[in-house]
Amino acid sequence: MTALSALGQIALQVTDADRSEAFYRDVLGLTRTARSGELVFFDCGQVRLMLQGGTRPRRPGNTLCLYFPVASLDKAVTDLQANGLDFEALPHRIGSFSDHELWMAFFRDPDGYLLALMEERR
Repeated sequence: MTALSALGQIALQVTDADRSEAFYRDVLGLTRTARSGELVFFDCGQVRLMLQGGTRPRRPGNTLCLYFPVASLDKAVTDLQANGLDFEALPHRIGSFSDHELWMAFFRDPDGYLLALMEERR
């Protein structure tokens, strides 16, 4: 059985990835760890901050996402489906980086907040 116990990433939807990257890096002093297109990642201790740029419409429920790291995304999805969880998006690759691929599956809580499971496949 999969039990979620830690946050691995928090996503913020931003209107301009370049401008926000400069703010979080140059003004706040966060260390950028990677960038893939409109996705910018920063090291925030035990939790990673991801800025998601683009023109996607902003509405409640899609401007913030909490990500839970799991050892096996496919197993976690199967376990949680057995508990009655309906997934909005099944496991798929989000991005490729120099040392891993980032895979995620998305679902919503009872209030409509977006949540995700994530696995870094090396």
